[in-house]
Amino acid sequence: MTEVGRVLGTDDARPLDFWVAVAEGRYLQLDDVVYVRTPLPDGVEVTVYGVVDQVRARYEGARFDSDVFRAAEGLLPVGISSAAHVSVTRVEPEVFVPPLPGQPVCRAEGVERERALYFDSMERRFPAGLSRDGQIVWGNLEFLDGTRGGHVNIAGVSGVATKTSYALFLLYGLFHHPATAARNRHDRAVIFNVKGEDLLFLDKPNARLSEAEKARYSSLGLPAGPFRDVALWAPPHRDCFGDLVTSTVSRQEGVTPYAWSLREFCQRRLLPFLFADADSEASQLHLAVGAAERFLAHQTEGQPSSQAWVMLGGQRVTDFQDLVDYLTDHSDEVFAGSHLSQATVGAFVRRLQGSVEAVSHLVRGDLSPDQEERHRIDVLAHQLNVVDIHALHDRAKRFVVGVVLRQLMQAKDKQGTREPLLFVVLDELNKYAPREGWSPIKEVVLDIAERGRSLGVILIGAQQTASEVERRVVTNASFRVAGRLDTAEAERSEYGFLGTQARARASILKPGTMFLHQPELPVPLLVQFPFPAWATRPEEVAHTLDEEHILR
Repeated sequence: MTEVGRVLGTDDARPLDFWVAVAEGRYLQLDDVVYVRTPLPDGVEVTVYGVVDQVRARYEGARFDSDVFRAAEGLLPVGISSAAHVSVTRVEPEVFVPPLPGQPVCRAEGVERERALYFDSMERRFPAGLSRDGQIVWGNLEFLDGTRGGHVNIAGVSGVATKTSYALFLLYGLFHHPATAARNRHDRAVIFNVKGEDLLFLDKPNARLSEAEKARYSSLGLPAGPFRDVALWAPPHRDCFGDLVTSTVSRQEGVTPYAWSLREFCQRRLLPFLFADADSEASQLHLAVGAAERFLAHQTEGQPSSQAWVMLGGQRVTDFQDLVDYLTDHSDEVFAGSHLSQATVGAFVRRLQGSVEAVSHLVRGDLSPDQEERHRIDVLAHQLNVVDIHALHDRAKRFVVGVVLRQLMQAKDKQGTREPLLFVVLDELNKYAPREGWSPIKEVVLDIAERGRSLGVILIGAQQTASEVERRVVTNASFRVAGRLDTAEAERSEYGFLGTQARARASILKPGTMFLHQPELPVPLLVQFPFPAWATRPEEVAHTLDEEHILR
């Protein structure tokens, strides 16, 4: 038990917050955890735990601002007073009385720290990061895996808040920490790579990982290495025929091209995801999309799975351009009985024709049954699946994300059980589930947010501005995380969980530092996470001795 000060008597002490006069030779800093014991008249002792969220220092005995110069010259006798403000996290037993002035305040260590932050009541937990003094900050797994809650939302400025890095750190802890690895060995995760080809090396060790960073992994109880079981998926090269070749530049080995057959496109009703940016629910365009979707499904019903191409009206359609041409030339037949105006039909046709360049290499009629099986994104065979979409046209990105997410939800619906869990990491969430308007992708993301945890589908969503994301997606996240924030954005109501002091600090957070809020704690905790132990770009890949010999 380390006493650091006494409850201050010149500022009010309340049941939920109080001030501490810091003792001479001691100090308290932001994020320190403390406790104070208060005896009641009936003999019961109440222990009040809290986290320091404000620290101040000032002269005692000075009256004017200029007295600071006289004190420095030794002309004015003054004393220095240091005090810390504490926000209460827990009261045991729950008798909400203020601590009395003059009572000793101690730094919470060991068991007391576990109690202060509710770690002692977490039956199942996972490493969420390190505190600033190097101790583990635990997250309650029951609020992540769907037992009592689910989902994570991460917000922060692009390039500084390291949102994707923290999402990967969470997955790494879930899949590799001794407390969770055994239970989660059958769980799966899919992450969409939206920036460069950085995520194509998660299965390679990072050559830039220092010994100090390795020690941080050790203090977390984690091995310092790459992800152990990774599958990499990327779009096929636009000009490839026959055997599909991936379009990636920095890595070819171990990367599987993905594609969908024309038959799948028609029978599984994937057409709406080509119109995912048509976000006006009031327009008639979505009615035209629905009519065309039903037409294609009806025309191809029962057509054999051994063929990637389709028959439409007795005509063989072998590529996506042919499909678009058929719908354009037979628009009267496609929209018969739908009572749509010619302007709406024209808008549908124009948008469909505009999607040919974007997705014709993804939706194909030249796949053999073996190729169709081999190039279908399958997240069940490997623990972590990276789906690269960074180089695709924006319309193609929306198509891939929407189709993959819907297929995952359909698979979990059919499975009927919550376990094994499926984690979905989706960056740029404001693009796929914007606050205003409607789209097929937004509908799927909302379904995951509201119903996913009951099916074992956990969304780890990230965005620069939570204020631009559909409210129901954000509010359904049990874990809220904020990295560096724009000062104006930090004032939005979506960040109310931070409180006044943390909002102010969020504008100066460094990469690798986040504020984490979880349901059991009334205050956010500052967490840090180590430098990635997996390579995040080609030049970071650490080669083994055998690989170095081959490279020479």
